[in-house]
Amino acid sequence: MKYISTRSKIKPIESAEAILQGLAADGGLFVPEKIPKVKLEEIGELQDKTYEQRAAWLLGKFLTDYTEDELGECSELAYNWFDVHGRVPVSVLIQDPKNPVAPVGNMELWHGPTSAFKDVALQMLPHLMRMALKKTGETKTILILVATSGDTGKAALAGFADVPQTKIMVFYPDGGVSKIQRLQMVTQRGDNVNVTAVRGNFDDAQSGVKKIFGDKEIADKLDKLGVKLSSANSINWGRLVPQIAYYFSGYVELIRTKQIALGDKINISVPTGNFGNILAAYYALRMGLPVKKLICASNVNNVLTEFFATGTYNRKREFFKTITPSMDILISSNLERLLFHESGNDFKQVARYMNELNIKGKYTVDKSLKARLDKIFHAEYVTEDETKNFIKRIFGSFKYLVDTHTAVSIAALSKYRGRTKDFTPVLNAATASPYKFTGAVLEALEQKVEGVDDLAQLKQLNYLTNVKVPRNLSELADAKILHEDVCDKDEMADRVLKFAAR
Repeated sequence: MKYISTRSKIKPIESAEAILQGLAADGGLFVPEKIPKVKLEEIGELQDKTYEQRAAWLLGKFLTDYTEDELGECSELAYNWFDVHGRVPVSVLIQDPKNPVAPVGNMELWHGPTSAFKDVALQMLPHLMRMALKKTGETKTILILVATSGDTGKAALAGFADVPQTKIMVFYPDGGVSKIQRLQMVTQRGDNVNVTAVRGNFDDAQSGVKKIFGDKEIADKLDKLGVKLSSANSINWGRLVPQIAYYFSGYVELIRTKQIALGDKINISVPTGNFGNILAAYYALRMGLPVKKLICASNVNNVLTEFFATGTYNRKREFFKTITPSMDILISSNLERLLFHESGNDFKQVARYMNELNIKGKYTVDKSLKARLDKIFHAEYVTEDETKNFIKRIFGSFKYLVDTHTAVSIAALSKYRGRTKDFTPVLNAATASPYKFTGAVLEALEQKVEGVDDLAQLKQLNYLTNVKVPRNLSELADAKILHEDVCDKDEMADRVLKFAAR
């Protein structure tokens, strides 16, 4: 399996090289030359496998320059941190079809070391990258550069801390992540890590990182320091591909719990920001997972909802800080990969769209592409009040507690069912522990939080619901703050060079 760019005709490369590069030299994203197909019988055989084995099987379809033993080792090392036996369990919420308030299967992606779905990929990526360094004979230090809207940063820091031949630098929007998310990042230990806040929003941080990746002068300076840039954001194929595995795993868990039979179609609902998580579901669909519809759930930063409704992507709009900060994004980078595949690998068309987005702030896809997207996706957005209402309703109905992002996805599903009367079984991506967003969750449960410290809110929510607090979050109270740097977005490049030279 070779990898090509979404923006120009470059020489195809192996997956190990694509993982190390992160971003293609032309600014495009790496994609597989073709999407592998799987048979229904192969999916059925996954029922008897562990999550580690399911993940290694999926990776083997895309990372063909890695051996079966190497992928098995990566998978075992990645997921032994997870605090549940099944790694990614599916909690089945039984419901009355006349009153749909929750999906059939809530796929809990947050049992890793940082209590967010990014762990599933970012505990795997360092091991894939470590092996890629050996495969390619790379001798430079790899500097992982990350822009985060909350969860990616901590998950990447935890995965890459003290990994040989690597450094990691994370930029996050100052005031644009939850206090728990910030504490997780700024208390991260490791001789090779740096965490810096950026004055601005996530798009400022992400644009700054992309600009650094495309700056030849910075690349030359880093080269003299013996340093080479790479990414742990979902623009890196090695970050995205492990996410495809959990949609196959979730499907067979629905079979195992007798919610569906092998071959039955499901819908998948995903809270969406940078479009990586739902893109992984799209790859699963294209590979042969029986999926009827992908439901793209957004908060009031509803750029994606408008895009799927109209065919126009317009980032020039008011930006809102919400109780779902991981979705507070106006530039959904991974949408580029979807456009590439659904346009028939037309890199010229994709490059034109991306250029228009950069210059004009918007682009409109052609009618034939829009028609193809309509067959696969349905998009909804959810308000703050609706988000809190669904947290309360789900806990009241099932004594099951969800975070704000997961509530957005469930609310969007409810809207979809209301519009379409489509009650196909659903796999919902539950992306974070409710304890990562305690203030909003407590408010949804009609509790007063004004003046209550975030760490005290952990205890308050635990007392109210009797839901266990993840250990990594309960330990934050005693963690020392190690990173207090703040910079303007035009200072990001200088900070990178200083850290690289350290």
